[in-house]
Amino acid sequence: QVHLVESGGGSVQAGGSLNLSCAVAGGDLYKYCMGWFRQAPGKEREFVAGITWITENIYYADSVKGRFTISRDKARSTVELQMNSLNHEDTAVYYCAAVSSPLVVRRTPASYEYWGQGTQVTVSS
Repeated sequence: QVHLVESGGGSVQAGGSLNLSCAVAGGDLYKYCMGWFRQAPGKEREFVAGITWITENIYYADSVKGRFTISRDKARSTVELQMNSLNHEDTAVYYCAAVSSPLVVRRTPASYEYWGQGTQVTVSS
């Protein structure tokens, strides 16, 4: 069983930055792909970025490429999402997720086995 806890959400003005962190506990982390997803009101949950724990294969959604950076810290067992140049369209609840996939970054919500509780990100114009 993998337990995920997100932190770092909040409110920021357009153009600003936030760093989200996901604390990971339980399971054999080397087996996992870690993903960040987001869900805005009235919209489906969408993939933002993903990283495989052991090989650090990384994939970004086109909408965040060049602005967001995903990374993982083995010593602290955390997955980070650095978000720069935020705009109103980035407003959503952000979720951390995990799935047993050591080599491939999974990009659909249905692929993931474990989810955090989510953290709100609000970007004001």
